[in-house]
Amino acid sequence: MKPLVQAEQAVLGAVFLDPGQLDHLSPWLRPEHFYRPAHAALYAAMLKLRADGHPATTVKHGAPIPLSWVTDTVQEASTRTRGLTASYAHSLISACPRPTHAPVYGRMVLEGAIHRSVTQHAVRLHQAARADAVRGGVEETVHHAQVLSDVLADLAHRWGTEPRPVPPPEPTTSPAQQPQAVDEQVLADEEFLLGCISARPEQLLDVVDWLRPGDFADIGHQQLYRALGALHHRGEPIDQLTVLWETQRRGALSDGTLDAERVLRICDPLSFSGVAEHFGEQVVQASLVRTAAAVARQVRALADDETLAPGRLIGYALHALGPLDDVRRRLHRTHEADPEPRRPTSRPGASPPAARIEAARARSRPTAAPAPSAPVAASCTALPDRHNHRSPS
Repeated sequence: MKPLVQAEQAVLGAVFLDPGQLDHLSPWLRPEHFYRPAHAALYAAMLKLRADGHPATTVKHGAPIPLSWVTDTVQEASTRTRGLTASYAHSLISACPRPTHAPVYGRMVLEGAIHRSVTQHAVRLHQAARADAVRGGVEETVHHAQVLSDVLADLAHRWGTEPRPVPPPEPTTSPAQQPQAVDEQVLADEEFLLGCISARPEQLLDVVDWLRPGDFADIGHQQLYRALGALHHRGEPIDQLTVLWETQRRGALSDGTLDAERVLRICDPLSFSGVAEHFGEQVVQASLVRTAAAVARQVRALADDETLAPGRLIGYALHALGPLDDVRRRLHRTHEADPEPRRPTSRPGASPPAARIEAARARSRPTAAPAPSAPVAASCTALPDRHNHRSPS
């Protein structure tokens, strides 16, 4: 017999022996926390009889307990489940080591319930993500993600801890890093988005606030998005050749992430024409579904670890939900109205300023090694905020 079942038997036996223990249990232990349906029915019957003012629940400490307490509880519980007998109730009484330890036994029951509840909701989130991946939506995924977050917060309060994210002491390989099959339509949307930005670079301003490189399922597409962002941030022209050169500088060609033919095809201005904001939203939606599936697997793995105390399980699970919450917030921003339409930083076809031309030439010239006291400019490795644009020096 598992320790969890023994704990359920002990807590019920303790209440049979001392109904006053319900005063310590009822505020936080609920019938649904019991694993066995028969135990849940018995505990629910005890709570109902207590609410109805059963004589056994008003007996002073040390006074004898009426015999009707056991029989009435079994009779009430029999209306909720089948197979209960008075002899089983007496076996529960004999399974209780000490009635005064009922709160401790109840905590054991709650601990098992926390692990089961987290597992169940993680499974539901994973199923919703898989269904949305097929349907092409995000509604069910967003709903079940919020439900899991609310459940974790409720369980934290019942356990007596604050619902705050806690990173695991030893980070393990995240399920999000495992290879996953990606729908061809998702990859097509990513290519179309990159092609739209390459053809009309000013559209980058419409997506840069909420679209991140990690939202792309394809690693090569992530590198292309970083390259486009870096070129736009430095104020350099964007075309097939400049993007190809930037991806080469970033090592995406040498490590096999991309090849020249693929870069030129995606950045062909004659092949793509559309609204980047629309396809960017599709990319973020697909990213949310993938992230939800990965997070659900990670949370379920945490819940399956019986060595994790409930407080740590809840904290680790909330921490695992962090990346999903980030994608959810950014997806919400795609629906927010922009009060002021953005203006392109330069007119299509306009000649770049002389300072920009000189800066581009300076980066191409071989230069002597700087003196030890001279500052070294850091290379652009991330897509910067468009509001913090700085001209190259």
